[in-house]
Amino acid sequence: MDLSTAEQKLIEQRVINEAKTSGVAYILWLLGAHRFYIGRPGSGLAILALIVLGVTLTPSPVGSLFLVIGVIWVIIDLFLIPGMIQSQKDEVRENLCRQLSVSNQAAIDQHARLSGMRPEKAKRVRHDLGDGL
Repeated sequence: MDLSTAEQKLIEQRVINEAKTSGVAYILWLLGAHRFYIGRPGSGLAILALIVLGVTLTPSPVGSLFLVIGVIWVIIDLFLIPGMIQSQKDEVRENLCRQLSVSNQAAIDQHARLSGMRPEKAKRVRHDLGDGL
């Protein structure tokens, strides 16, 4: 469905307001909490578990291995943060577009009911407006 300029501006403003920022992510990276902030708690817990197990078991080779893997993962994340932030912004944008599409469809359906339009014609109007229903 094609969005009007006003709808596009509204969505982009909401993306700016709701999206995570790189600055906060990098500050949290110093504490190892950046993945929780970006919305990836599963991998955040995995990193946390590797580092905690690594520190706890450090006297053994297994502990050192866990620690090395965890630290390498965190260092790699330093370079992946911008992509994770962009991915999160894209998800927000996609969700907002979907919500707007659903709300527009509901408005068309309500207008059709109030005006006494037959369901077949309302379906054709929605299709003509571009949502393919």
